[in-house]
Amino acid sequence: MRDHAVKGANGIKLFAGSYQGGGRVANWPLPIAKVAVEKAHRHHMTVFAHPQNVDRVNVAIDSGVDVLAHTVPQSPPWTPEFVDRLKRANLALIPTLTLFDAEARKENSPGQEREAWIAGMVAELRAYSQAGGNILFGTDIGYIDHYDTAMELSLMSQAGVSYQQILASLTTAPAKKFGHSDRSGRIAIGMDADRVVLDADPAQDVTAFSKMHYTIRNGKLIYQER
Repeated sequence: MRDHAVKGANGIKLFAGSYQGGGRVANWPLPIAKVAVEKAHRHHMTVFAHPQNVDRVNVAIDSGVDVLAHTVPQSPPWTPEFVDRLKRANLALIPTLTLFDAEARKENSPGQEREAWIAGMVAELRAYSQAGGNILFGTDIGYIDHYDTAMELSLMSQAGVSYQQILASLTTAPAKKFGHSDRSGRIAIGMDADRVVLDADPAQDVTAFSKMHYTIRNGKLIYQER
């Protein structure tokens, strides 16, 4: 942990649960997770958790993890009581809904099964968002090769996340969660000169967030639509 921090890492991801084949999931014990989170926080590192079932979400809650890296495919429906535990733990959620569509297609799952799987993830996002949970936008691009974010945006909208909330998940919410709200996430004098100009109005179609006209980073144009 210390070596990663010295090299400039500002976050770490814990695989609180990972598939081992045959439907089995290897789970981290809570005592180990607590030590890992404590050491990461000591070095001012944000801790992400990769949960595969509700037991691992409970470990994330009880160990002090900061961010759930995706919704939870092997979880029963999230009750108001469970959602309240997530909120009281100040856990942010990155829905990463497109990941599960990609995984289901990779496994050649029947369409009905894939749709049911996605519906469960959308329901989790809906429950947390409606309760005022902290939502951050993110994908598993790199692990999956689905680079277009339009599906992710559409699924978030299906979960009842408004375009204003999606905008916050892309800007002010991550800036605040990662401790950069004093210089990024908003357009204001003295803030970082990072801008994205869209081709269309996301108030009319949330997938407009995936259609960029040009992008400015540190005051320099780094992308322009051709």
